[in-house]
Amino acid sequence: MSIPKEPRQLMINLMYLVLTAMLALNVSAEIINAFFSLNKGIKDSSTIVDGSNVNIKAAIDRQAKAYNKSENLAFQSGAEKAQKISKEFSDYMTGVTGELVTMAGGVDPKHSDGRPIRYKDKDVTTNLFLTEGQGKGRGAEIEKKITETRNRFLELITNAADKEAISKEIALIVETIPVDDGKTKTWVDSKFAHMPVAAVMPLLTKLSADAKTSETAILNYFFKKINGEVDIKFDKFKVAIAPKKAYLIRGEKFEADVYLAAFSSAPGSNVSISVNGSGLGLKDGVAHYESTPGGIGKQTVNASATIKNPLTGAVTNAIGTFEYEVGEKSATISAEKMNVFYIGVPNPIAVSAAGVSSNSLRVSISGGDAAKVDNNNYTVTVNRPGEVTVTVSGENGFSYSKKFRAKPIPDPIPILSSGKKSGIVGSGEISNDAGLIAKLENFDFDARCNIQSYVLFRVARREDPQQANVTGPTNADAQRLLRMAKPGDSYQFMQIKARCPGDVAGRDVGGMSFVVK
Repeated sequence: MSIPKEPRQLMINLMYLVLTAMLALNVSAEIINAFFSLNKGIKDSSTIVDGSNVNIKAAIDRQAKAYNKSENLAFQSGAEKAQKISKEFSDYMTGVTGELVTMAGGVDPKHSDGRPIRYKDKDVTTNLFLTEGQGKGRGAEIEKKITETRNRFLELITNAADKEAISKEIALIVETIPVDDGKTKTWVDSKFAHMPVAAVMPLLTKLSADAKTSETAILNYFFKKINGEVDIKFDKFKVAIAPKKAYLIRGEKFEADVYLAAFSSAPGSNVSISVNGSGLGLKDGVAHYESTPGGIGKQTVNASATIKNPLTGAVTNAIGTFEYEVGEKSATISAEKMNVFYIGVPNPIAVSAAGVSSNSLRVSISGGDAAKVDNNNYTVTVNRPGEVTVTVSGENGFSYSKKFRAKPIPDPIPILSSGKKSGIVGSGEISNDAGLIAKLENFDFDARCNIQSYVLFRVARREDPQQANVTGPTNADAQRLLRMAKPGDSYQFMQIKARCPGDVAGRDVGGMSFVVK
């Protein structure tokens, strides 16, 4: 039995064997549907193979036309015969399938998968493929057709060793049927006897697909032969340039390798390259060019190549134009948030330096630290207020500096954990509050300030004021006073201090006043 190499074809073959075996147990609706799904899958796979075969044949035709040799024309002729053999078999199988559908009542309009009306009928297949006894119907004719077609494919291969190798790749074959319980079945019996129409249709489609994959094996053989005998041929050319730098600084030397994309080392080949009118020497098909531009801005390099085909003696010319920029060294440093740095938080900056390799760039800052994030992005951290200087340095002594202002993070706003700043508040709302929060409003950085301390006063009607000194956002005394809240009470949060990143000590952020309703 020939085993296909393509995973898709192998999977289809295994699925058909499994489904056929399941028929012996029960012909359920699911199994029937699976057969028609399999039939569609084989057709789709066959369409893909058809497209591949067309492309291979087109490649064979191109090679035969480009190199008009007798052996190549023979390979081309063999490929055409393989296509004809495959088509004849596929057309034959299409006719048999049409005959089966007609005998089974025609296509069922209730289904979209092409199944006939009597798709479960087993008498139809017996009458068509085993009429007048075993081996006398269409089944025996198909068996004979398979063997004949396989032999016709192999007759196209004249080399005995090649024929032996290709025979293992020809998928179209009449398999040997194993002995079952001491009984030997014929190929026709094993494929068609007591089989419903639904099981036979994918078998017929598979045989047609096997012919197409067999055609593929033959076409591939001829393509390898015709391709292996081809001499080197120049037909399209492109001049390529590989500059060491695409952007130069005034005074730097421009260097580039200019080469022909399709270089041939065959004896007798002749390639010459020139840039801006001056001829260049070649080494391994590559010409080296260098010059020192006199000014800044866009520079143009015109390259040309002359190629002599060692086979025909024909001369072909190819040209190419290339541009590069020459500029002065410069750098830019921009703060990503605003034109200041805040103490205690990473401040993102973007750094670019024209004419300086990014690998050689170094960033430093007075009164702080700088760290690279990726590409041209850095963060700087400052530790004191005032003026700081960011310096960018690079190769060949390049250096550039820019000054920025450094200042503390803005004062946060104290609020209750519920979000209240001041004013009227419900007794239930304030009595369940978890404590104070220092909120940074309209601040672009990911920074957090913490409440350090405050003094809380509760003033109730006809009662003396009660006081709690609090460290942190809350404590037990503060919670006790808040839980006593009732309508008419007032609460004063005074001397609130908060500490933000970069602060040496806590800062006074004001107070809050609430009246309980």
